[in-house]
Amino acid sequence: MTAPAAERAAIRTENYTLLRGTLPLLVSVPHCGTAIPSELRHLYTERALQAEDTDWHLERLYAFVHTLAGDQGQGASLLVPRLSRYVIDLNRDPSNAPMYPGRNNTELCPTRHFTGEPIYREGQAPDEAEIHRRVATCFRPYHDALAAELQRLKSVHGHAVLFDAHSIKSELPWLFEGTLPHMNLGTVEGTSCAPALREALAGVFAAQGDYSHVVDGRFKGGQITRQYGRPAEGVHAVQLEMCWRAYMEETAPYAWHEARAAAVTPLLKRLVQAMIDWKPR
Repeated sequence: MTAPAAERAAIRTENYTLLRGTLPLLVSVPHCGTAIPSELRHLYTERALQAEDTDWHLERLYAFVHTLAGDQGQGASLLVPRLSRYVIDLNRDPSNAPMYPGRNNTELCPTRHFTGEPIYREGQAPDEAEIHRRVATCFRPYHDALAAELQRLKSVHGHAVLFDAHSIKSELPWLFEGTLPHMNLGTVEGTSCAPALREALAGVFAAQGDYSHVVDGRFKGGQITRQYGRPAEGVHAVQLEMCWRAYMEETAPYAWHEARAAAVTPLLKRLVQAMIDWKPR
C-alpha cells in the first residue's frame, strides 16, 4: 500500500520535524536534538555547548521506520526535535516534579550534566519566568504535535502505539549504579500498554542472545510514556532506553559506529515490526 503524499509529507517547524506515516505507530526521539539557540549560548559553560547528554544519532538509527510495512499501511510516523535537552527536556513533567523520587534527577530545564556538574555559568540558570517561556515556546509545540499525531493515527486505525526511543551512556554513577543492560524496555510496570504488547516486545529481546535486556528495570518510562500511555483509551506507549555501546562510541566526539549500528538494526527492526503487527484484542 502506498501512502498518500499528504500523509507522507514532512512537517518542519523551528521546534521539530514530523514525518507522517500510515501505520498505527509513532516513533518519538525527544532527546536527539542538539541545537542551543544563539541568544542562550552565552549562559552555558563551554562543555555544555557540546551537548554531551544527547541521545546521539537516533534519528539516523531509526530512519528505517519510514519504509516498514504492515497490513494497515506503510511507514511509521517519526517525530524529531531540533533543540537540545539542555534547553528543555521534552520527557519531563512540565510541573518539574522529579522523574524518579529519591534519586539524582535532571530537571525540566536541566542545570547539571549526567555526571553532576553544572551546565550553566554561575548565576545563569533559568529562573521561573524563563522556564515558563521555554515550556510555552519549546515544550508545548512538540507535545501538541505528538498528541495530534497519536489522535490522527487512532482515528484511522482504532488504536495507536507510541514508541519513545532513547539512548544513554552505559555507566553514569551520578544517575545509577553499575552498567546498564544494552536494552532497557519500559512500560511503567505494565500500565502504559496492553499486557499482550508488553509480552510481544519482551519476547523479541528474549529470542536473541547478543544484547542484554531488562523490562521495567532502572528505566520504567519517562513522562512521555506515562502521559500518553492510556491502553483503555486505545493508546499504548513503550520506552526503550538503549545503551550507546550498542551502536556508537561512548567517548567524545560520540561517533556513529558503522559495524555496531549495522549489527543492532535487525533487532530494532524486529522490535518495531512487532509494534506494527500487534493489534488490540
